[in-house]
Amino acid sequence: MTIRKYIVNLLLLAFSIHLGAENVRVIENFDYNWLFGRYGLQADGSKIEEPAAVQDVSFNDSCWKQLDLPHDWAVEGPFRTDLEGFTGKLPWRGIGWYRKHFKVDKTDIGKRFYLDFDGAMAHAEVWLNGKKVGGHPYGYTSFRVDLTPQLSFEGENVVAVRLNTENIGSRWYPGAGIYRHVRLVKTSPVHVDHWGVFVTTPSISDVEAEALVHVQVRNHLSVPVKGHYSVSVYELYADNQTGRKVASSSHVRLDLPANATAQDSVSLRILSPKRWSLEATNRYLARVKVYDGKYLVDTYEVPFGFRTIQFTHDNGFLLNGKRVQIQGTCNHHDLGALGTAINMVALERQLKILKSFGCNALRTSHNIPAPELLELADKMGFLVMDEAFDCWREGKQSGDYGSLFDEWHEKDLKALVCRDRNHPSVILWSTGNEVSEQYHPELGIARHLTEVVHRYDKTRPVTFGASYPSKSAMNGTELQVDVHGMNYAAGVYGGPDFYGEFLNKEGHEHLSGFSSESSSTMSSRGEYFPRKFHVSSYDLNEPGWGGLPDQEFAALDRYPAICGEFVWTGFDYLGEPTPFNSDKTVLLNHAAAVSKEELKKQEEELKKIEQNRPTSRSSYFGIVDLAGFPKDRYYLYQSRWRPDYPMVHILPHWNWEDKNGKNVPVFVYSSGDEVELFLNDRSLGKKFKQPYEYRFRWDSVCYESGELKAIAYKDGKKWAEKHVRTTGKPVKLKLTPDKTVLKSDGEDLIFVRVSILDADGNEVPTAEPVITSSVSGPGVIVATDNGNPTCLIPFHEPERPAFNGLYLAIVKARKGSEGKLRLRVEADGLGKEEIDFRIQHKDVSKKCLLTD
Repeated sequence: MTIRKYIVNLLLLAFSIHLGAENVRVIENFDYNWLFGRYGLQADGSKIEEPAAVQDVSFNDSCWKQLDLPHDWAVEGPFRTDLEGFTGKLPWRGIGWYRKHFKVDKTDIGKRFYLDFDGAMAHAEVWLNGKKVGGHPYGYTSFRVDLTPQLSFEGENVVAVRLNTENIGSRWYPGAGIYRHVRLVKTSPVHVDHWGVFVTTPSISDVEAEALVHVQVRNHLSVPVKGHYSVSVYELYADNQTGRKVASSSHVRLDLPANATAQDSVSLRILSPKRWSLEATNRYLARVKVYDGKYLVDTYEVPFGFRTIQFTHDNGFLLNGKRVQIQGTCNHHDLGALGTAINMVALERQLKILKSFGCNALRTSHNIPAPELLELADKMGFLVMDEAFDCWREGKQSGDYGSLFDEWHEKDLKALVCRDRNHPSVILWSTGNEVSEQYHPELGIARHLTEVVHRYDKTRPVTFGASYPSKSAMNGTELQVDVHGMNYAAGVYGGPDFYGEFLNKEGHEHLSGFSSESSSTMSSRGEYFPRKFHVSSYDLNEPGWGGLPDQEFAALDRYPAICGEFVWTGFDYLGEPTPFNSDKTVLLNHAAAVSKEELKKQEEELKKIEQNRPTSRSSYFGIVDLAGFPKDRYYLYQSRWRPDYPMVHILPHWNWEDKNGKNVPVFVYSSGDEVELFLNDRSLGKKFKQPYEYRFRWDSVCYESGELKAIAYKDGKKWAEKHVRTTGKPVKLKLTPDKTVLKSDGEDLIFVRVSILDADGNEVPTAEPVITSSVSGPGVIVATDNGNPTCLIPFHEPERPAFNGLYLAIVKARKGSEGKLRLRVEADGLGKEEIDFRIQHKDVSKKCLLTD
């Protein structure tokens, strides 16, 4: 190192440390005021040639679209019937460029500047002032780029991001664009490294607990630094405000070599710790302060929780020493009509709906989730199976993760684990889903991935979701993970007693198992004698690889040592509209379970589907439809997963003018143990819930208009009552918002459920008028939906028909506005209805935070 460079580094160090406490890290929201241009494949199927040197400062972007992130460039559509149903018939393939002009203050000279992306779909390349500074190909991974070497303090900076989805492979709608948040991070040259604090809890009792805080600090200076650090632990409230300090360390010396990192750890004792659980989501905050001499140079905060987890061979899953049945759902990452652009309010709404029917666990199928999901899971009380990939080296489609695996899998697993390992909600790391390599244990890939994960976290077990478990759970691959996940073991992939075979197999004496994917039952909300390209909501339809909820319930009841299940899926999602799906990769789900002759037959069926070209653009698997409206299956799971909640549900509705005198089967779902059904006050008899039975069925009911009533009993006492009535003609609309106060922070949303009523105020379940919504005041209708998987009206359109009696409008206030926003909804012959929302002004200026 030259004398000149040494002196410059000393001056930078002196300048930075003498800024004192003002020099701690600052994290700025970098979502606002981007410019966007799309090239290559366009939404209408045409192509626009990508210009040269788009990354250069001098490139003219004046005609580009101005927008805020997160942004999904494809969700506005249009839906196109010539596009693949398995990716939602949306035009997501293309090349997208994002540019942002910004300035930095000269007082920040000497600091480090980073840009943190929570995810960008896909093959991201990032430039600053015309120089490439980084990127990441896997669209689900969070990543950081260092802006410091190319940053200008003399004028405007231009960051440019190129994304390319034209040739990637996906089995569902992946979205496109910078669809997750971006932050600008400023630190001193000496600072806690990216995801550089990891809190483990080696011992927990009612009397005290240990928090072992691992710290990694980076020194960007070309001279060594004799630093020190301290750690304090605070109680953390649900609103992320810190409470009382419960522990603190003395200052610990940390010598930092030049241009290198150093690691250390400190143990703190917390008296009378409050454990994190599903019912009491107690969290703590570890605050790490880094010093150079007497000067504070960085502060870094990490939420965490005290809890113990254990997967046992004979007693299922234990949380804090108590058995907890995993009642989980698998979920893809889209937010329905909002596409894949992350929104905390919409995501929280989804989780509230899941919790309302008893769901307590989430599988992030089949990709690294948005960090907001983990934050909400911590706060709301969900267990999380945090998943990385849909395939390993052997891909399922051209251009999917198989093409990235060799070069990127270790980097992507490191990013996943290091980002998410402080979340108490995370109980499992999953390295993949239904991978071909599971049939070849001799390859040892499952073991290798387990070892990679354990480099960064040994406190949680590693698993993956294995298809065809009667082979893959018995061939030795299952011994290469810590806990074994089995997809559809109670059905064609195993059978009603397969869990017993798994538990009793020699060599499995200490192995724990769970259903990483179950059911795959298909239905369209409100369809009982289904129209074209719909599936009956009697909940009796499953694909060749799947099964009915009842099969999984029975298998878990027979073998309670199995930890529980993750149902495919909690919500309908964009893409993969099985059974109206001509994507050949669906055969991968169960090809190993059928003969070559049967496989050939199914391939012929796929060709027929392709010729018919179904209009379906979203899945039928959800317990809840794409708009967030519960299907009948919602109540079946509620009756199972909330046994102490008095409930009874009748299906179908009772509007069947064309079926007078004909048979209409009636099903009842209830948490009671017996049900009596009445038609127009005549008893149709009582039915008792028998062992391994989970629904009450009256398969032969002669239809007559009027009222169906079900009275449920539990332990001989009346438990719950429900009725459905034949309604009159539709006469008016009803608006039911999920709240009436709307923040103007650019993120808040109101979801308005619109139903159609008859003259007596009954909701008409068959009404499908064309509904139009509009707003007056400082706001917009972001999207509308109706839950119909065959509806190809773009989500941003305010006009669409109701589907089986329901319509959804999603409303947003303009950023920084205040006052009142009025939503008007109208339909021919039904008049109009209006509702006012008060806008709560919210400061949307840049916020100063401490953590990344």
